[in-house]
Amino acid sequence: MAISAAMVKELRERTGSGMMECKKALVETGGDIEAAIELMRKTGQAKAAKKAGRTAAEGVVMIALDEGHRRGLMVEVNCETDFVAKDGGFIEFAEAVAARALDGDANDVEDLLGQPVTADALQSLAEAREMLIAKVGENIQVRRLARIASTEGQLHSYRHGTRIGVLVDLVGGDAELGKDIAMHIAASRPLCVSAEEVDEALLAKEREIFRAQALEEGKPEKIVDKIVEGRVRKYLEEVTLLWQPFVKDTDTTVEQRLTQANARVAGFLRVEVGEGIEKRQDNFADEVMAQVRGT
Repeated sequence: MAISAAMVKELRERTGSGMMECKKALVETGGDIEAAIELMRKTGQAKAAKKAGRTAAEGVVMIALDEGHRRGLMVEVNCETDFVAKDGGFIEFAEAVAARALDGDANDVEDLLGQPVTADALQSLAEAREMLIAKVGENIQVRRLARIASTEGQLHSYRHGTRIGVLVDLVGGDAELGKDIAMHIAASRPLCVSAEEVDEALLAKEREIFRAQALEEGKPEKIVDKIVEGRVRKYLEEVTLLWQPFVKDTDTTVEQRLTQANARVAGFLRVEVGEGIEKRQDNFADEVMAQVRGT
C-alpha cells in the first residue's frame, strides 16, 4: 500500500514522532494508523528500556499550586542534555506531569506515572514518557515529586530559570515577602527552618569532625570543646534559614526580617535539577561513534 503524505502527517500529529519514524511504522503496518501507533508504542518501550541506564542529570523543575495557594508541589523531570531540556515537547510533558500530580493524590513517582495524562485520557504518563523517549532519543525520567500544604498561611513560589524551584509556607506577611524568602532559599540552600530541626545525628557528626580538626590544628585540649561549639554555631548559621543573612539585606538575618513583618515560615521545599546525580564524563568522540553505531 502506498503511504501518503497525509497519513504520515496524521501519525506525526498523533504521536509527536519524526517523519521518518512515522513513515517506517506505516510501511511495517501496511498503512494502518492505529496499528502503527501500537507498534511505535512498543518500540518506544523498547527504546525506553535501552536508554534507562543512561545518566539523566539535566532537565527542569515544575511548580504547581492550587487556586488558594494552600496546596503545592514540585516535580523534577530529567533528560540527558540541556538541548532536550529546552525542547517544547519535553517542557509540555513536564507541565503535564505537574498538572496531573496536582489534580491527583499520588505520593510517589511510580503511582504518578501510572495515572492518565489527564483525567479523561487513555494514555498514561508512563506511556507518554516512552513516546517522548522515542521522539527525542534520550533517557527521560520523572525523578522527584515533592508536596507541601499550608494549614495556617499561604504558599509562595519562586523558580530560578528552570533548574531550581522553591515553595515556602509563610504565615503572615505578604506576597512580596513570600517571594523574597523563596528567592533567598533558592540562593542560600538552607537545610531547614530553625536550629531545632537539624538532625541530632548530623550535629553529632559535625561535632566529631570539628573536634578532630581542632586537635589536628594543635589547639589545647582544655579549649577544644569551646572551639567546637563555636564552629557548630557557625555551621547552624549557614544551614538554618532563620539564622542566615538575608540575601536582600545581609546586615539582617532572615529571622529579623520575618519579625519586622510579623511573619514566620512554617516550612519550605527546595528542589534543584540533578542534585545528588553523579554525571558521567564521556569521551565526545566515543559518544559520537556510539550514536553512529546505534548503541
